[in-house]
Amino acid sequence: MDEISKSDDSRSSGVPGWAWGVAVLLAVAAYLFDLSVPFLGPDEPRYAQVAREMFERGDWVTPMLAGHNWFEKPVLLYWLQITSFSVFGVSEFAARLGPALFGVATVVTMYLFGKRIVESESGFSADFPKWLALMTASTLGIMAFAHGASFDIIVTFPLTAAIYNFYAFDRREKSHSLLLFYFFMGVAVLAKGLIGIVFPMAIVGGYFVLQRRLPSRKLLLSLLWGPIVSLAVIATWYGPMYARHGWEFIDEFIIQHHFQRFTSNKYLHPQPFIFFWWVLPLMTLPWLPFFLAGTWKAARGIFSKEDSARTLAFAWLMVPLVFFSFSGSKLPGYILPSVPPAILLAAIFLIPMLERRKMFRQLAFATACVIFAASIAIFIFVMPSFARSDSAKSLIASANRMGYGEDKLTSIFGVPHSAEYYAAGRLVRDAEGKQLRIWSGWDLAIVLKERNLPRVLVIVPLKQQKQILDSPAVQGQFIDDNGEYAIYMVTPR
Repeated sequence: MDEISKSDDSRSSGVPGWAWGVAVLLAVAAYLFDLSVPFLGPDEPRYAQVAREMFERGDWVTPMLAGHNWFEKPVLLYWLQITSFSVFGVSEFAARLGPALFGVATVVTMYLFGKRIVESESGFSADFPKWLALMTASTLGIMAFAHGASFDIIVTFPLTAAIYNFYAFDRREKSHSLLLFYFFMGVAVLAKGLIGIVFPMAIVGGYFVLQRRLPSRKLLLSLLWGPIVSLAVIATWYGPMYARHGWEFIDEFIIQHHFQRFTSNKYLHPQPFIFFWWVLPLMTLPWLPFFLAGTWKAARGIFSKEDSARTLAFAWLMVPLVFFSFSGSKLPGYILPSVPPAILLAAIFLIPMLERRKMFRQLAFATACVIFAASIAIFIFVMPSFARSDSAKSLIASANRMGYGEDKLTSIFGVPHSAEYYAAGRLVRDAEGKQLRIWSGWDLAIVLKERNLPRVLVIVPLKQQKQILDSPAVQGQFIDDNGEYAIYMVTPR
């Protein structure tokens, strides 16, 4: 461990107190600013709609989409969204507020982690917690996923909290820390499923292996009561779900969306084995060089008993990274739980340098503040136009203004995922409840006839408008476009 002298009044962090206050305000603004842009991608509108349907039914147990059971994910995100809907009304802001607050909670947990490290280990300055929190808050992966109505940041916070409480117990053996370790494992299972238990236990096991020591007697005895705490938390949703849906829930949620998602490409997200080995470093921007250097240093001293925080961070980093590398289905957000330990390793490497050179401290502080300011600027000047072209919201709103607010809606060449939310209850679906896929004007004519529809709204890529305009089977009235897609009112010829 690099020696870092303790800070005193004559040797400050090199950053005035008022500047730290400004940084906190910028960070909070960056995480909470403009959560009201239209939903992006396929997941946000789908999850928000599931929560809206649960909210409208007054049902806190069964996730449903378009009236069909939706057992793909557990319930914690939906509970956060339902709670927010009840306070702020149904909106994009309300759907994203929970993830944003969980992003902030992850930063706060890393600050507490830093404080515990300073109290428990030699060689860390009193300013370490502030710098660790600042680096975490300004990290690309945490910032980006805290702005989305998705599950990745929802599981990252309780996993971070669980590992923090384990570390606090390991250094002080306080029973309440051990209780919170098991509690947050249960919360993590409500957030993302079985990895909520698998990851913390594997991380703790890996930590003791790398430390070349056995767990304490108190920790071993907790295996008799700790899982009961976790199960009590888990049972708040898994119990009612099993009681209500039985084997259907086990088969779809556990077997299909856990084991088959991991062992196969059933859900069409294939990537090479090394996918997360380059995605994770990108998520640590702007601290990437220090993450790489910190990880290398941790790997070189992998069996050091003196560097408990670094050893734990290394085990914490590697468990999700190795686990998901073997998964048959890979999406960038899967690796988000590895970002907090990645930043911890970066901080352990970087902060000694900051303590030695005032110029480095000022440069690192300015970098974080620029990231916060740039994030706010992006949401003001860039995201509205990007969201407009990515989302079907403006197209559907234009159709509604023309008096088509009750008409069915479908699409040609691709499914407008955001329509799940913005045209809820109006989408043309197949027998399984999925949005119907249509590839030509002839297909549209068949749908109109079979569904006995006099007309239907159709969203179509601008490059494929000829499927409507040149079709001998249907005719279309142009309503609006968003630069990527157009919407037509289509009737049979």
